[in-house]
Amino acid sequence: MNSNFVDYVKILVRSGKGGAGSAHLLRVKYNAKAGPDGGDGGRGGHVILRGNSQRWTLLHLKYTKHVFAENGENGGQNLCTGHDGADQILDVPLGCVCRDAETGEQLCEVTQDGEMAIIARGGRGGLGNEHFKSPTNQTPRYAQPGEAAEERWVIIELKVLADVGLVGFPNAGKSTFLSVMSAAKPEIADYPFTTLVPNLGIVKYRDDRSFCIADIPGIIEGASEGKGLGLRFLRHIERNSILLFMVSCECIDIKREYKILLKELEKYNPELLHKRRILAVTKCDMLDEELMKQLKKTLPRSIPTVMISSVSGLNIMKLKDMIVEAIDSQPIE
Repeated sequence: MNSNFVDYVKILVRSGKGGAGSAHLLRVKYNAKAGPDGGDGGRGGHVILRGNSQRWTLLHLKYTKHVFAENGENGGQNLCTGHDGADQILDVPLGCVCRDAETGEQLCEVTQDGEMAIIARGGRGGLGNEHFKSPTNQTPRYAQPGEAAEERWVIIELKVLADVGLVGFPNAGKSTFLSVMSAAKPEIADYPFTTLVPNLGIVKYRDDRSFCIADIPGIIEGASEGKGLGLRFLRHIERNSILLFMVSCECIDIKREYKILLKELEKYNPELLHKRRILAVTKCDMLDEELMKQLKKTLPRSIPTVMISSVSGLNIMKLKDMIVEAIDSQPIE
């Protein structure tokens, strides 16, 4: 297993508390009661997530369990404002979602390079006593304390951003397909569960166009209830524009297998059914023309289908055309 791919971390974050305002009273040589001159406290530092297109996993945060921002500095005399606390900025890959670990509330979603989102807000600095003077109270001897820090456990999850997500049972030929379509080099073997982490590949198309494919680890029946590592696999499909279902021609009932895959997606998130779908029947180099004709009669009619072979290259270009057509027909958000 490629342990360098990390798509889930849990971290304790704490912002900085605000600095206290000063209650200083000015004393000068010729005026012992020159009045209040206490400055404001500085803001506490934020804990911030920042999108970084150069990051692909959360590996750099795997062993980070505590992230604490700096406290704001207290206000000083002569109306001096305290320094703001330094922010703590965590660079994350595009496609990350941050949630409160206790409540499950989504705090932010980072999808753009350079996008910044505060997940723990620093406390505001307290006001110095100079703000509280009035005609009836010309020497206030009090100032505001700074606001308290925010502290919470957060969960940061990566959901792979790609144009096309490959959906299929283990050993359906998804990794072989990805290796043929792109320069990606996923682990390939003739047994189930070879792919244990998502793999991304960029596919070149005509006229210098390209699109991104994500090879999701094979889904098993019951994945939507968390069977195996199902939930961790399924969340990577949420961000894909097109879902490419892949079923091997060796399967006894392709239509039934497709319906099982569709049901798992529906149970996990019904909105996934609104995405454009294509069905590719893989490993068709093992079939002769007669068998292919018989097989076509059994395929579902509710979805565009194509019979392909990653080994012989059968209909690979046709499938690329179908994918690009589906991507182009997506509504612009």
